[in-house]
Amino acid sequence: MRDMGPAVVYWLGGGLYLNLTNRCSNRCYFCIRNFALGVGGFNLRLTVEPSLRQVIEGLQRVIHRRRWRELVFCGFGEPTERLDCVLEVARWTKLYAGTPVRLDTNGHGRLLNPGRDVVRELRRAGVDRVSVSLNAHDEETYNRVCRPELEGAYQEALRFAEEAGKEMETEVTAVTIPEVDVGKVEEIAGRIGVKFRGRRYQPPLW
Repeated sequence: MRDMGPAVVYWLGGGLYLNLTNRCSNRCYFCIRNFALGVGGFNLRLTVEPSLRQVIEGLQRVIHRRRWRELVFCGFGEPTERLDCVLEVARWTKLYAGTPVRLDTNGHGRLLNPGRDVVRELRRAGVDRVSVSLNAHDEETYNRVCRPELEGAYQEALRFAEEAGKEMETEVTAVTIPEVDVGKVEEIAGRIGVKFRGRRYQPPLW
């Protein structure tokens, strides 16, 4: 790990990433945070959540160093746990950098922010792409492998993905774990009108 403490802003390849929170409404058994301190040499285990000002200051230090492919809200937690921060940072990015913005999410945004039109707020703030980690072909499997804390989480993730697909470029993803029929997840994606991407599962080496 890079000797610089927990990272809020980090990069992988041509992507610039934001680690806003370690809170998550799922407790997926296959999540990398169960096995590692971070990714790409960056420590993503936050001791405190960064303020909006700290996030912007972190971006200011690196966003103009190169032509980033995209800015991605993705860290060791669910970004929509901090929806207002996501929206403000997306607006700032579009205004000052023009970088494409992607949100990686479990699709629980509306459950975490009741009464809000989360998808439309994201689009209006400048989010260009959404990637929803579905990770299961049915609700029973989802509850077993993702272990959600919120009632109705699987159906809400499906609704979120379908609604997002009408507003912006959207995909659903699934990790290739034994319990999940990835082919069926791809069929679900086609049925709700969004793209599909499989993600290779890398088990811990012990």
